[in-house]
Amino acid sequence: MLACTDSHTCAAGAYNTAARGLGPAEVYSIMCTGTTWFQVAPTVRYEFHGSLPAGISGKDVFLYIADAYGDATNQNLELGGPGLASIPIGDRRTIATQAAEISADFATFDADDRLVAHLAEHGVSDFQPAEPDPDADYLEVRRIDLDTLEPYVARPGTVSRNGVPVSTIEPRRIDQAFIGSCANGRLEDLKVAAEILYGRRVADGVRLLVTPASQQVYREAMRRGYLQDIADAGGVVTNSTCGACFGYHMGVLGPGEVCITSSTRNFTGRMGSPEAEIYMASPATVAASAIAGVITDPRSLTE
Repeated sequence: MLACTDSHTCAAGAYNTAARGLGPAEVYSIMCTGTTWFQVAPTVRYEFHGSLPAGISGKDVFLYIADAYGDATNQNLELGGPGLASIPIGDRRTIATQAAEISADFATFDADDRLVAHLAEHGVSDFQPAEPDPDADYLEVRRIDLDTLEPYVARPGTVSRNGVPVSTIEPRRIDQAFIGSCANGRLEDLKVAAEILYGRRVADGVRLLVTPASQQVYREAMRRGYLQDIADAGGVVTNSTCGACFGYHMGVLGPGEVCITSSTRNFTGRMGSPEAEIYMASPATVAASAIAGVITDPRSLTE
């Protein structure tokens, strides 16, 4: 188990860990006593089947789940099934991170060979997986057919029951596009964005901000040329910071502006003015939209 004060501690659910963000009082108690407590909530299990299609990311998986099933308040999420092997660890981390936005208590992925190999690559050789009991009692078991998924976007205000396939949304004009945050500032996200932006230009009147999730990601993306491609297209690459994600000191939206973001939250006022609109989508969709100047299906630029 893992506890921390950051609300997106749940990202560690990707590593077969029951992880949750807590308030400062609870963390002080852990520091003083070495213990904490959680109410045992019912668990909903997601069974993945098929394979994640090319161009579809963990963000799209999450936005589909949030739209189809809504909030998971006072529930735990367990994610596994035969299709799990096709979901990269980074995408699992995105899904687990975003579980906080549907109010899940915990979001824990099954351990599989892909996770064991990933941990071994990072020096973890004594990993002991936590597996569900054979007779585990679930509130509900939900099947997700990965092969049928397509790029998704959540409309402003909430991710819960508020999404649509990008291919069906009206061509909404945007003022800002943001790629970054703990959910989607990974090296893989910057690679996807750079590939879409390469040889193209950000639309006039659109601000594209890209924030690597860490200095390690920043340096590796620089070595691989991703940052150069993003800058050549007219994007602005920032230092590693949460600044734009919660409208603190950069990328702040003004009244009436429209942003499409791959960050963690799209509620009213999250990135600045309460009169701005925030759509949430994958880094691929954000990059494609930055080029078009309107919310755009990334497959129109990659297929």
